[in-house]
Amino acid sequence: MHINSGDTAFMMLCTAMVCLMTPGLAFFYGGLARKRSVLYIMMQSFISMGIVTLIWIYGGFGLAFGKDEGGVIGRISDYFALANVGLVPSSVHAVSIPFTLFFLFQLMFCVITVPLISGAFAERLNMKGYILLDIFWTYLVYIPVCHWVWGNGFLAKWGFVDFAGGTVIHTTAGFAALASIIVLGKRKLKQAGMKPSNLMAAAIGTGLLWFGWFGFNSGGALKAGALSTKAFANTAIGLASGMIVWVLYAKFVRGKANFIDVLTGSVAGLATITPCAGYINPAAAVLVGLAAGIICNVAVSLQEKIGWDDALGVWGVHGIGGFTGTILIGILADKTVNGVAASGHQFLIQAGGVILVAAYSFAVTFILLKVLGAITNIRPSDEIIQEGLDHTLLNETTYDID
Repeated sequence: MHINSGDTAFMMLCTAMVCLMTPGLAFFYGGLARKRSVLYIMMQSFISMGIVTLIWIYGGFGLAFGKDEGGVIGRISDYFALANVGLVPSSVHAVSIPFTLFFLFQLMFCVITVPLISGAFAERLNMKGYILLDIFWTYLVYIPVCHWVWGNGFLAKWGFVDFAGGTVIHTTAGFAALASIIVLGKRKLKQAGMKPSNLMAAAIGTGLLWFGWFGFNSGGALKAGALSTKAFANTAIGLASGMIVWVLYAKFVRGKANFIDVLTGSVAGLATITPCAGYINPAAAVLVGLAAGIICNVAVSLQEKIGWDDALGVWGVHGIGGFTGTILIGILADKTVNGVAASGHQFLIQAGGVILVAAYSFAVTFILLKVLGAITNIRPSDEIIQEGLDHTLLNETTYDID
């Protein structure tokens, strides 16, 4: 296999851009969090880089991308402790770039997934509980689903497709978020709601997510060229149309729109365009944004009416966004883009696959948190939550609070 220098440079850039998304997510979530728990919530994103990198080296990458074992999981020994992960391109994965670079690009996807979930259960897991969730959830949910879809597992053999992680990342994280808030329950705060600590920080985080998402989606092509360019364009259009439709919906249905709507609407558009970015034409990306702006908005409103304490709307934005975008492949895909055509058959494959993944992620997360909670203390007390996790658990603060 021959290393293409242009593809290699492109994928190095995409990998760095996706890496930047995890700190970006920390700023986004930190800015939307209560003043008393900003650092704690940001720390959950940052520490995932260390934990997940070691998981990926010691078994994770092999389980995800090793030789398929019965359509369910990869062979762990193939790449354990970086065995066979060198500079020679793989004949199966990314044939024009060093295999080490493919390892790193996929690592960045894995790193950000549990931090995505953390926005839902904000302040309801202590650090021990979060680290245990990060480890076990990555092994039990992310890695198997990654293999099913991208590692030649049974979903891939069905013909199921997910270009850049709408199912593998956003659906798994979103439905894990739903399970987590059901198991961990509501926060018992004296002040109702959760007033954002710093919308400027949230805006900076959103901007970093915007920037990184272009590498996230166009890097799904694994090389520079026409397909990555189309995914790049679809990402911009999905972001823009999702944002505008979300804001219009908020204004005309809920009666007002604010800055948080602008930020959240753009992220909903990005989450929804992610699975189909490399299968549709840019004109169809407008429709994806339209769907995101309405469906994700309705989902967030629904969870508020039900009373779920999804602090930062992870289920409604990421879970439902990734879920919707995955299904839209069966309706909007153009065969000339990447070999997948919209059809009733493809629609059923997409719908069946994403429903299966959503149910699996929800069930495993629910059971995992129940088991962890029975074995050890994973939830801060109501008093600690009220006082704030920055001071009580980290002995640090961002703001002077009386």
